[in-house]
Amino acid sequence: MLNNNKAFVYFICSVSAMGGLLFGYDWVVIGGAKPFYESFFGIAGNTWLQGVAMSTALVGCLIGAMVAGALADRYGRKPLLTTAAVLFTVSAIGTGLFDDFTLFNIARFIGGVGIGVASALSPMYIAEVSPAHIRGRMVSLNQMTIVLGILGAQIVNMLLARDTSIVENAAWNLEWGWRWMFWAETVPAGLFLVMSFFIPESPVYQQMKAATMSQHTGQKAGLKELMESKYSKVLLLGLVIAVFQQWCGTNVIFNYAQEIFVGAGYDVDGMFIDIVITGIANVVFTFVALYTIEKWGRRTLMLIGAGGLGLIYLTLGTCYFLEVKGVMMVVLVVTAISVYAMTLGPVTWTLLAEIFPNQIRGVAMAVCTFALWVGCCTLTFSFPSMNAALGSSGTFWIYSAICVCAFIFLWRRCPETKGKTLEQLEKELV
Repeated sequence: MLNNNKAFVYFICSVSAMGGLLFGYDWVVIGGAKPFYESFFGIAGNTWLQGVAMSTALVGCLIGAMVAGALADRYGRKPLLTTAAVLFTVSAIGTGLFDDFTLFNIARFIGGVGIGVASALSPMYIAEVSPAHIRGRMVSLNQMTIVLGILGAQIVNMLLARDTSIVENAAWNLEWGWRWMFWAETVPAGLFLVMSFFIPESPVYQQMKAATMSQHTGQKAGLKELMESKYSKVLLLGLVIAVFQQWCGTNVIFNYAQEIFVGAGYDVDGMFIDIVITGIANVVFTFVALYTIEKWGRRTLMLIGAGGLGLIYLTLGTCYFLEVKGVMMVVLVVTAISVYAMTLGPVTWTLLAEIFPNQIRGVAMAVCTFALWVGCCTLTFSFPSMNAALGSSGTFWIYSAICVCAFIFLWRRCPETKGKTLEQLEKELV
């Protein structure tokens, strides 16, 4: 850890966290561009091709997360962060540039690989360069940049989309509006690329490299080592935390905001206002997490998140069942976003970056991040079917039950890691 220069630690953590900002922006921007590029490519009536356009980045995420750990252990953390920045830049330019639907999806896939790499590497790198007493806050900075990227994409989409009731504006949206939504990402992506050359390699990786050289072996920890019995408990903990962050249900509010708010009785104009409110709440309470994570601890915040969301979703499902409409529903949704933003959102990444021993951290983070994206995929694709079969009430009751089960698991298995060095945690957890 780089204890000697606090300002420099903040600088390099901020640069690494830009991967999170691009992660958030790239993940959300397609939602605002969706109605325009679908009309441009002529797929507005083709649900299969619509699904392809929305999911190609997700496939890239899974692949990026899967390979990130092994590559980071072989070549170092810094080169992978630079690679992610290149992928984001290429994707942002290409997605807006191509007039061919296949090339459009290839560009989205490339951006998805960047998301997968950044989501695994950014929190791990930050944890490895941060002193123990501020490590939680620094890793939470990555989550802060993710939600800022999400809000930034929402604002850019809103500013670039013109009133379609005017013929000229509708034509501009169709030809240029969606392109500039993607091209706007090149600004932070280019900055991330340039700044990535000014950060050092992780000291943990340098120690691992020195140890490997002294032993005259080129072998790195892989899946075989990760599956050893001594790591089974900590691996299970990491996998459950990763999947639960998605299956707690909060992300469906972002992915399916239209269905949720329309079901609560809001028209299109009111829906967009409500989406902005949820985005602001997401940012504000992630700021809260930066200050509470070192004071309250990781375990406490995870329990608050699981228990709080379980109660909120039980209430939300009941309100849908009773056909409650209006402000009450917005308050419940915003409360759920707020609880998630100060607990499960940032703390999950902090714990995943802390609980694994140095020699397997790269591959373990890759496996857990891959599991997280699988959780995201299954959550995203299951919600429409669940909502149609069970209604909004039954769907949120299921999410409530998942949160209760996770609360019990975390109460029994989740350790407190605040204020401890990575070496201390390795001795305690393995």
